[in-house]
Amino acid sequence: MRRLCCFLALLLMTVPVAGAQHTQHADSRAIEFPDVPGYHTLVCDLHTHTVFSDGSVWPDIRVQEALRDGLDCLAITDHIEYQPHIEDIPHPDRNRSYDLAAQVVERMMEDEQEEAENEEAEGEEEADENEEENVPLLVLRGAEITRAMPPGHINAVLLGDVNPVRVDSSADAIREANRQGAFVFWNHPSWPAQKPDAIAELTDMHRELIAEGLLHGIEVVNEQWYSDEALQIALDHNLAILGTSDIHGLIDWTFDVPGGGHRSATLVFATDRSLEAIGEAFRMRRTVAWFKDILIGRPEHVQPLIEASLSIKTAEYGEDNSVLHVAIENTSDAAFTLRNRSEYTFADATDLIVLEAHAVTWLEVKTGERGFRHDLVFEVLNAVTAPSTHPEWALTIEVEEMRESEAEEEGE
Repeated sequence: MRRLCCFLALLLMTVPVAGAQHTQHADSRAIEFPDVPGYHTLVCDLHTHTVFSDGSVWPDIRVQEALRDGLDCLAITDHIEYQPHIEDIPHPDRNRSYDLAAQVVERMMEDEQEEAENEEAEGEEEADENEEENVPLLVLRGAEITRAMPPGHINAVLLGDVNPVRVDSSADAIREANRQGAFVFWNHPSWPAQKPDAIAELTDMHRELIAEGLLHGIEVVNEQWYSDEALQIALDHNLAILGTSDIHGLIDWTFDVPGGGHRSATLVFATDRSLEAIGEAFRMRRTVAWFKDILIGRPEHVQPLIEASLSIKTAEYGEDNSVLHVAIENTSDAAFTLRNRSEYTFADATDLIVLEAHAVTWLEVKTGERGFRHDLVFEVLNAVTAPSTHPEWALTIEVEEMRESEAEEEGE
């Protein structure tokens, strides 16, 4: 019966929303961003729920959703204290939802290994022995410490065992998570149920936790909510900037993925695709929140991501005029919205330009006179590095045909 329910849930996930204008197919919905210099860009969701607390699905559905979205890591963070389905699904072991999710991935790995061995026996290429790199999804053991304010709801991921965190004192629970080496962060700090004005503010308890090194991150984005105040807290107190789905129902329904939406998530810049490297990236605060086609993070992390995503594919002048035809390639999932801050204007656009995701956009630059090198500067409106603050993308366009022409003139 459970398998039938899971099959029906997966079937519902594939049904397109009526009237959707931008339908995404299963093979194109994966969240994709390029690596940045020195790091792999990993897509992570650090806040999800199953029927083992107040979620609506079995853990294997969370895994299947994550795989469809191209996630690199997923944290199962069921509430420790809040267990509304406990009469129907009794489980004294609070690790149970993680165990079930991890078993799904383990079975997938076993199937892939068997297939690889069969191919190797038939004389095909040997299987790659780097296991963690080949794991389709890294599942993080986590939990949500569910308390009134302060401190509110706190997530701990990369735990070794959830059960010892189940103690009466919220401070003791957080200390136990830290004792296990967990990454600990404050959930939805502007949640109206605990903060009626929806303004995130540190309490004395939060300040003490930060001062003691027990609180490492904060959700700037939770599901469909964003908080300027939480972003400022992260910047002021050196907390990791996080975006999470906090999913309880189905990802497709909550974020309208068939209609072109995407789950809220965190981009993590790690030295490799392993739990150890992800933990190190968390500790070093190398994160960017991904929310409604907006990138939110520190300048030192957002800027390299913009520059890795955007590049000039070609630049050439029209015949007998000084209009420069520039092709800009975007290799990321973000549809970048740019405001022109250059001295030039454009023949085919206003000062606002959209570079669609995974596409090449042509721009007609009125340079005034034909030349070899031109500098453009744009304000990136769908990137945020502080409240109401957007980074710039500066690029130098070099026209190869003009370089050759100038070289010929100098030779004469």
